[in-house]
Amino acid sequence: MKLIIAIVSNDDSTSLMKELVKCKYFVTKLASSGGFLKKGNTTLMIGAKAEDVEPIIKIITDFSRTRNEFVPSSIISEYGIIQSTPIEVTVGGATLFIIDVEDFRKI
Repeated sequence: MKLIIAIVSNDDSTSLMKELVKCKYFVTKLASSGGFLKKGNTTLMIGAKAEDVEPIIKIITDFSRTRNEFVPSSIISEYGIIQSTPIEVTVGGATLFIIDVEDFRKI
């Protein structure tokens, strides 16, 4: 048994969860937020048989797209915080942790 922890963009989470459920995978949704951009993320916990890990990763890959966004940047100086030109960053995609599960019980 494996536990897949997938951190995905809020923008992608609804369609991703619908596809996982449609394919008969059980998924639990947790609200989370990132440290870099301070934006909301969705953390999905998916329990899976070892042979289902690759098909699940394929679904996550298909439904978690990356995109470029402009975020404000600021410079801290002796005069205070100065807003400067926004910078372009790549957001979205998914971060996956795949963990062996020693014991699983559904009560």
